[in-house]
Amino acid sequence: MSIITPLQAAGLVALGGGIGAVGRYFTGKVLFALAGGAFPWGTLVVNVLGGLAMGILTEVLALRGGSETLRLFMAVGVLGGFTTFSSYSLELVLMLEKGQFSTAVLYAAGSVIASVLALICGLWLMRTVLA
Repeated sequence: MSIITPLQAAGLVALGGGIGAVGRYFTGKVLFALAGGAFPWGTLVVNVLGGLAMGILTEVLALRGGSETLRLFMAVGVLGGFTTFSSYSLELVLMLEKGQFSTAVLYAAGSVIASVLALICGLWLMRTVLA
């Protein structure tokens, strides 16, 4: 078993992340062309596909003893670049599986509410500063 250096790990994540981000971009473009922009189908589909892929990958790595290299490249890199919602979903499910229901509810609600509030603050800040 070889040890991955921090620089090698960063390279795997960066390479995978680039692939995932390009996949997210093209998925969004295709769905926008097919369905129009009245509903964010691209984001929804990417999040659902990312969750499905993270579930499949996590179980395959757990059952087959996948390598740290594969985990960094695929889970952190490709799926992280495709959608961070897959990581969020995995963390939430792991909390539920461990019986950490209060923590899971706090994490789920806190993630959504805090992220939306942070976005509103960012918009307000830039609209104030740049106005």
